[in-house]
Parts: sequence; structure tokens; C-alpha cells
Amino acid sequence: MELTLRSNQPGEAMTVMREVAGWYRDHGYRVWRSEWLTPEELITEEARPENFYVGTVNGKTACAFILQWSDWEYWPQAPEYEAGYLHKLCVRRDFAHQGMTARVVEALKVECRRHDAKYLRLDTGYEETAVRDIYLAAGFRIVKTLERDGKPVMLLYEMEVGK
Repeated sequence: MELTLRSNQPGEAMTVMREVAGWYRDHGYRVWRSEWLTPEELITEEARPENFYVGTVNGKTACAFILQWSDWEYWPQAPEYEAGYLHKLCVRRDFAHQGMTARVVEALKVECRRHDAKYLRLDTGYEETAVRDIYLAAGFRIVKTLERDGKPVMLLYEMEVGK
């Protein structure tokens, strides 16, 4: 199963994100609300249309995500293109439990190297233990815990992409 990535796909990417988030909400998970997964909310100075990707397997859309080259909110000191910042990775149910996260990560390492980025980074909520396990298994390491009012709220992850 070869994964093919296509950038500049904001409409299709957001459709996948809303579909996947809806499934998780219906099954009791705390995920993004649909009104957060719109062009008005997601397209920003850092996340332009070209940063929205879909991944296909055998011509079928399997996943979607945003890959940015800066993240001023969580990595304000990092220069642009020091890392690729993965946001909103969503895998369609037909492709769940098939190693899609690992495939996406491998493809993103190649994309990062093409842009001379040294790292692939992401963030998750502190209490999102299932997501934490997925990213740790994919090779990320937790590099920082962010707190609010003395309580942990977010985890920052990083992975070197190699040469």
C-alpha cells in the first residue's frame, strides 16, 4: 500500500478532518468541533492552502493533515523551516489500524528534508493518552510540557528527520 501525498488540497482535507472528527465525537472522544474545521478557522498566515495535504492509497483518500513551516503559538523561537509542524492528522476509518500514521511520518520526513528542515514537530493535549501513544510509537519524543494555572495542558513532540 503506497501512500501518495498531494498538497494544496484545503477543501478535501477539511472534508476528511470533519468526517474523522465526527466519527470520534460520535464514539465519545474529545476532538475538534466541526465549526473549528473550516477555511475561516484553519487557513492562516502559517497554514496557507498549499499546506493542506491529503494522502491517497490506490486512488482512495486515506488521510489529511496540515504541514506548516512555522508554528508561532507553540514554537515561537524556532526559525521558519527549522521544522515541519504537523497539525490535524486524520485517518479515515477504512484505513485505521493499518500503520497509516507511520506511513505519513515517513513521507513527511522526506518532505521536511526537501525543505532543509531538521525536525518534524507536533503538539497534543496533555490528556490525549491514545494520541500520545500513537506518536511515541511513530518515533516522536516529548520535548516539553506546557502548563496553565500550574497544570499540564499540552505536550510538544519532536523527531529528527535525518539527511
